[in-house]
Amino acid sequence: MLTQTSTDIIPFLGEEVAASYSESQVAILPIPYEATTTYRKGCENGPDAILDASTQVEFYDEELDWEVCHEIKIYTHNAIADTRDNYHVSAEEMLKVTQETVAKLVNDGKFVISLGGEHSITAGVVAGYRQAYPGESFTVVQIDAHGDLRHEYEGSIHNHACVMRRIVDMGLPTVQIGIRAICKEEADLIKEKNLTVFRARNLAFSLDWIEQAINSIKTPKVFLTIDLDGIDPTIIPGVGTPEPGGLNWYAFMTFLRQVFQKFEVIGADVMELAPVTDSVVSEFTAAKLVYKMIGYNFAEK
Repeated sequence: MLTQTSTDIIPFLGEEVAASYSESQVAILPIPYEATTTYRKGCENGPDAILDASTQVEFYDEELDWEVCHEIKIYTHNAIADTRDNYHVSAEEMLKVTQETVAKLVNDGKFVISLGGEHSITAGVVAGYRQAYPGESFTVVQIDAHGDLRHEYEGSIHNHACVMRRIVDMGLPTVQIGIRAICKEEADLIKEKNLTVFRARNLAFSLDWIEQAINSIKTPKVFLTIDLDGIDPTIIPGVGTPEPGGLNWYAFMTFLRQVFQKFEVIGADVMELAPVTDSVVSEFTAAKLVYKMIGYNFAEK
C-alpha cells in the first residue's frame, strides 16, 4: 500500500492546530514502512505513535519562549509506503514513492520532517532532496547508535543496516554522531574513506564535542537523519536495536539548535521508533523532538 488515503490520520499536535497544505510551512510525512528489521519489530507503528503522542506536547516552548504552532503552520501528510495490515511494499517501491513525495513537498516550499519506519527509508528521503536540489551538495548528519555502513545485510542492499552506505555511494558528505556499534566491514570503510565519526564513548568524556561536530560540517546545507537509538536508551527505550550509552537529551538539543543556527537545515527525519507496550515515554520524547526541530528551524537565528 503506497499511499494511505484515510482521513483518520492524527494531525501532528492535534486537530486544534492542524493546517491545510496550502497555508503550511511544515509538512510531517509519515512513512510506516518495515521490511528488514532484525531485532525488535514494530517500527511501522512508529509514525502513528508519534502523531498520537504529539497531541500531549505543550504548544509553548519554554526554551524559545514561543508558541511555535500558533505562528508556524503544520500540515500532516497521508502515510506513504505503508506496510501495516500485511501490505507488501518492495524496497524499490518504497524508495520511489518516498523520493517523489519528498521532492514535491520540498519544491512546494515545505520544511519536511519524515517519520519512520525503518532507517532504510532515509535513502529515499535523501534522494528526494537531491532531486529538489540538483547539482547542490549537502551534508547528511546522522544521529545513530549504529554505523549503517554495510554494503548489504541479510541479502539486501536496502536493509536498514545499509542506509548510510547508500548515502555515501551518492557522493554526499556525512557526519555520524553517537556511533557505538559497527562491524569490521564498517570500521574498514570508515578508515578507507576517512569518514567523519563521533563515537559515543568519546562524546561522554568530551567537553567540546559539539563545537568539534559543528566545525566538521563543511557545506552550507544540512539534512538531519535521526535514528532514535542514537539517544540514550534510558531516555528512549522504544527502539528496534537498543545500545547502551548514547546522547544526553540536553546535549543533543544544544547540538541541534547550533546546527539550525549555523546552517540551512533543508529537512530532517526521525526513524526507528518501535513502541513499547504500556509505555509512552519513547513516542512522547520523539514527538517533542520533532516539535523542537520545527521551533529551532523557524526561530530567529
